[in-house]
Amino acid sequence: MTERPAQRVPNRQLSALIAEAGFSNAGLARRVDQLGLEHGLDLRYDKTSVTRWLRGQQPRGTTPALIAEVFTRRLGRRLSAQDLGLDACAPVYAGLEFAATPEEAVDIASGLWRKDSGSHAELRKIAFTPAGLVVPSRDWLIGRADERVGRGAEQAAARVPEQSRPEHSRHEHSRPEQNRPLPGRASVPRQRQIDRGPGQRVTGGDIAALRSVSELFRTLDHAYGGGHARQALVRYLEHEAEPMLRGTYGETTGRRLFSAAADLTRLAGWTSYDIAAHGLAQRYFVQALRLAQAAGDRPYGAYVLITMSRQAVYLGHGREAVQLARVAQQGVGSGPPPVVQALLHSAEARGHAVLGEVRASTASLVRAERALGAARPGDDVPHWARDYDEAQLADEFGHCHRDLQQYRASAQHAERSLQLRAPSYARSRLFCRVVLATARLGLGELDQACALGAEAAQQASEMRSVRAVEYVRDFERRLEPYRDASAVRGYRDRVAALS
Repeated sequence: MTERPAQRVPNRQLSALIAEAGFSNAGLARRVDQLGLEHGLDLRYDKTSVTRWLRGQQPRGTTPALIAEVFTRRLGRRLSAQDLGLDACAPVYAGLEFAATPEEAVDIASGLWRKDSGSHAELRKIAFTPAGLVVPSRDWLIGRADERVGRGAEQAAARVPEQSRPEHSRHEHSRPEQNRPLPGRASVPRQRQIDRGPGQRVTGGDIAALRSVSELFRTLDHAYGGGHARQALVRYLEHEAEPMLRGTYGETTGRRLFSAAADLTRLAGWTSYDIAAHGLAQRYFVQALRLAQAAGDRPYGAYVLITMSRQAVYLGHGREAVQLARVAQQGVGSGPPPVVQALLHSAEARGHAVLGEVRASTASLVRAERALGAARPGDDVPHWARDYDEAQLADEFGHCHRDLQQYRASAQHAERSLQLRAPSYARSRLFCRVVLATARLGLGELDQACALGAEAAQQASEMRSVRAVEYVRDFERRLEPYRDASAVRGYRDRVAALS
């Protein structure tokens, strides 16, 4: 790695923390290299590198944040690069931090939105790291609620970073007073609608707009895949949600605002996950979790953890998936409505199924089924759990039985899910159809399996969803032992015609 020229001021902050952590120079270098590997980085630091840092040399790129994370894990408290006497940067690691304050949470999340909006190709290459799940989920579980999130006009003005300000307000101070527009009776509202700037007061209508936009993007995601409008969602977060978060608002409005921002941020992570930008999605989920904490919305924080658990299942990290689901359950206790409890238990079941743990998966499915059975039409169900119904539970059963190679049960539940699921959930129906195709294949029903697989491939070709494509490819890998069968040859011909 190329280093900056050595500076003459020894880094006493780093020296003190090395002593507190009980690291040797070689031990610190080794841990930095290991953490780099988790992020797909091939670092080659050694004890000589640490000696140079102690003499005042500044490591480049992502390394300051990696060093800070090594100390965070060792000492059990959040440390930044600045705490170590190192230059701040915009590292690959950025976004996995669980902020100490709501203000810091806004800074981290908005930095992620801006970077994604401007250079998403780079961010899509960031690796998912299972180790990056530990600190955020722990901090959410044991962390205290934020006492205050409200912001007055003076506080908002003091906290607005230069890069967050609209172009017109960055240079406003240079305009002669007589050339500035007068606050006419009609011009002010119109200007607010066209170009919201940080520091403006947030209203109930603003938050209602955030909620409506979230529903719009969620509908597009269900029907057409995460890649269809992901970048538009990110730009909306950058240009609309961030100025609101840096605006002025009281406590009640502030909690509602952070809740809406958490929902949009989780959705940005979900759409990133759907296009296989897994490291980026992980960062969005972590920040959504922190925004939910600022909102004081414990159930939604649990939902974000369940989303993270589902990503872990998809990537084959069953143990982490189970742990995240259990943290979510522990974090909300026995208070949430039955539908939410069903959602939490079914997510744990999926993790156990990936691990091949039949009894544990079955027990979690039974708990989910009982919870959903206890739901009543008049229950106060949060908006994010209203889609969890018998069709979704049957889908969870189908996936779990598939992973446990219990193909007859998988087929029964997948068929039921497809019967119950509304056509608007096109991607979910596609996934379930592939599960059914896999189950039919496992039962030796090759013709039916190939017919179902071809239907799914047709649907995947019409979506912008890497997950949809990967579901189909997984089915095709399972077809390999039967590649000479006429049904498989017919399947391949149908799929080839799609391209």
